[in-house]
Amino acid sequence: MVNGAVGNPNDKNRTPNANNQKPNGGGPRWMQWVFFVTLALFLATFFIPGQDEKRVQKDLSYTKFQAYIERGFVSKVVIYDDNTATAWIRPENYTVVFGSAETGENVKGELTALIPSVVVFTEWLQEVNEGRREHQETAIDVSYKKSKDVWYLVLVNILPWLLIFGFFIWMNRGIGNAMSGGIFGVGKAKAQMFDKDKKDKVTFKDVAGLEGAKEEVQEIVAFLKNPEKYTELGGKIPKGALLVGPPGTGKTLLAKAVAGEADVPFFSMSGSDFVEMFVGVGASRVRDLFRQAKEKAPCIIFIDEIDAVGRARGKNVLTGGNDERESTLNQLLTEMDGFGTNSGVIILAATNRADVLDSALLRAGRFDRQIHVELPNLTERKAIFEVHLKPLKKDDSLDIEFLAKQTPGFSGADIANVCNEAALIAARNGHKTVGKQDFMNAVDRIIGGLERKTKIMSEEEKKSVSYHEAGHATVSWLLRWANPLVKVTIVPRGEALGAAWYLPEERSLTNREHLLDELCSLLGGRAAEEVFLHQTSTGALNDLERATKQAYAMVAYYGMSDSLKDLSFYDSTGNAYGWTKPYSDKTAELIDQESHAIIKKEMARAKQILTEHAEQHNALAALLQEREVITSDDVERILGPRPWKSRADELIALNETNKDQENQEPKNTEA
Repeated sequence: MVNGAVGNPNDKNRTPNANNQKPNGGGPRWMQWVFFVTLALFLATFFIPGQDEKRVQKDLSYTKFQAYIERGFVSKVVIYDDNTATAWIRPENYTVVFGSAETGENVKGELTALIPSVVVFTEWLQEVNEGRREHQETAIDVSYKKSKDVWYLVLVNILPWLLIFGFFIWMNRGIGNAMSGGIFGVGKAKAQMFDKDKKDKVTFKDVAGLEGAKEEVQEIVAFLKNPEKYTELGGKIPKGALLVGPPGTGKTLLAKAVAGEADVPFFSMSGSDFVEMFVGVGASRVRDLFRQAKEKAPCIIFIDEIDAVGRARGKNVLTGGNDERESTLNQLLTEMDGFGTNSGVIILAATNRADVLDSALLRAGRFDRQIHVELPNLTERKAIFEVHLKPLKKDDSLDIEFLAKQTPGFSGADIANVCNEAALIAARNGHKTVGKQDFMNAVDRIIGGLERKTKIMSEEEKKSVSYHEAGHATVSWLLRWANPLVKVTIVPRGEALGAAWYLPEERSLTNREHLLDELCSLLGGRAAEEVFLHQTSTGALNDLERATKQAYAMVAYYGMSDSLKDLSFYDSTGNAYGWTKPYSDKTAELIDQESHAIIKKEMARAKQILTEHAEQHNALAALLQEREVITSDDVERILGPRPWKSRADELIALNETNKDQENQEPKNTEA
């Protein structure tokens, strides 16, 4: 069905600060205060003329500037040597010049203008003053000043650079420290060191399921706690372990459990943290990480998503050997098992793409062990549900074993998502506790998507979808190795107009009969359209796509055809044979013919089953069209019970039998 992760509901994703640094950085506080005070003084020189006066300035053209002087609006003029002049307006003329009623002794109105030259303007002012004296008016006071004083030059020319430089130092030493060393510390490793005294740390008790993987990881912790036990016979402690598995199966959680259990320093770093746009930074960070680890040895280094830096070398023809990722990988290989020694340092790494890793990284002496973290089985899913159900207010009648049976193929992350989604659905519907139906709705929501209640279908479309989905249900119910049906609906979800839910059998091996029955079940919807409606629709697109891929896989990969028996063209190395095919054009025609023959045969078988059970199929389609949702109980009532037990029921019965035998065995007691 779906994939996902083993989890701890009490894990708040809190990561301790590396080396116990303060989040605000290591820069001194006084530098920040100096910066802000200097900036305030700089701004004050421009915007705050004085405490007791208000200054109003206005820039004018030279012609208007002369006009105001000739009309007697000006009391004083200051001429600067940079061919500028400033005039002070008389208080009684303030309103005429500035158009404001605000007057008073504390208001100073200034007019500034650019003059042709100091000499010409001075001669003109002398003529104006002579005219005023002839009319017995007060002459205009004229004075001369240098353009700017020394302090003004310092403020304008030097202070901005000081501010920029101070701000740069503050950013580097303050905020930059929170991002691992500032701009000059770009080559430092960004590893987080976990404290063994952390209160909310994750332990192996919080990891449900994954018993085999936990056993191997626990042994690594035991190596570090008591190395003499393993080395007294001449053995060596493994240098590294690689956690491999699908996304969300609990690889990172296992590493957190190691950090919680081990009484040694634990450095955690993501593979993408090594990759940087600057040349040589990745290799520098690798060296710095192992340098820190050697100082703290014995310790553990955990690299999450190592495929970001550990991809096979030589695959990128554009960058070649100078690729930054390749130089980082080379440094990592050298540090893990190069000329130097890293005694007491154990490396853990996690990836879901082990096929793309470089072979030198996977050899013995670097990653001595590969721990496969697989999707949980029925028993492990039950244990994971018990972990994630602890914080929920669940209904007392909730059957955890039933939930585990309804979620095959789910990982721990999916199960955590189901529990959270069920709680949200229960709260949305006003329930006091989280019940069985809430969990079923959550599973439907995760697998099929949200119901599109606004999607309106015509009666003809509704009938077509009903016959299509009833065809899937009928064929899968009557075939031995098809997946057991759980529920069928014609309510649109996501991009689908209808859907059928099945419980896939949890098998380790799949034989030809299993694949053929599943293929026939996939074609049941299209077969029902042709048999009963005498038409085909685009609704079978996904079914036909899956059926075609499965048929070609049976012929080209699994060697399950008559003409190409015991041949497989699958490439497990991931090279995909480059630009060439590993077979001739004649073989390609045979693959096409065999695949078409398989699909044609299974389509005929699906039509035969539907024709023989036409009455039951039509009754099922009518019920589905009426109620829109039917369950396996409705299908069993119409088609009869299936004569075969599901694998999940067989496992549950086997576990119960083993428990009864253990309880009946007499216990050995010693006097």
